[in-house]
Amino acid sequence: MTSRNKIYLHTKNDTNTIQKKGLLKEVIEQYDFEVVEDHQNASIIVSVGTDGSFLQAVRKTGFRQDCLYAGISTTGSLSMYCDFLIDDLDAMAEAVLQDNIAVRKYPVMEISVNQNPSFYCLNEFTIRSNIIKAFELEVLIDQLHFETFRGDGMVISTPTGSSAYNKSLNGAVVDPFLPCIQVAEIASVNSNDFRTLGSSFILSGSRELELKLHKDWNEYPSMSTDNEALSIQHVQTVNITLSDKVVKTVKLKNNSYWEKLRRLFL
Repeated sequence: MTSRNKIYLHTKNDTNTIQKKGLLKEVIEQYDFEVVEDHQNASIIVSVGTDGSFLQAVRKTGFRQDCLYAGISTTGSLSMYCDFLIDDLDAMAEAVLQDNIAVRKYPVMEISVNQNPSFYCLNEFTIRSNIIKAFELEVLIDQLHFETFRGDGMVISTPTGSSAYNKSLNGAVVDPFLPCIQVAEIASVNSNDFRTLGSSFILSGSRELELKLHKDWNEYPSMSTDNEALSIQHVQTVNITLSDKVVKTVKLKNNSYWEKLRRLFL
């Protein structure tokens, strides 16, 4: 079993970040933690940077289920996934040693394109037309046809991702304790000829969402998962469910999801 004191640091490779990584390593080792070079040997994976860096760290380390993730902000302010500040590392170490932290579990989506092997997503999956023209999607829920969407695209988000792109589309902000996914439209066409629901909707974590693309419209959509673009062509179907996987993150006990939202938006 991997020691609980082994930490892997995920950082950018620019000079400034590498320097901060060296300082962080010194502080970590002062508190009897060991920094390892291979994330497979770590019990805690620490992202240094921004929320985007955290999403990248989770993806590049394979959504590990046997370890904890933590985010350290280098921007001077806390964010959705970064509970600690790079300039206050002693406070982070003390919180860990004094058991002033809690483990929070974030839901993860599982996505398959054209019935190929699936991949995972912590924040959101987007699908859009890559030309200046609306495209058409058949939207099925549990294999039942729900609507024909015509517009710029859709954003499918987890509860934690609901406060990102989804929020800018007037979607609801969802408590991470609710296992679900949310579907939000991007510039849908609603007229006498075309009709969609016209609002975001939330699906139970036990349901399956399927999107079917019309061949006559666009087989080359622009797709992304979290902060990474997907280069997949000839897209016919996209299947999305809530995975059994979760991302276990380290947080301060007095820094709940709703406290984060209040700090970021209110």
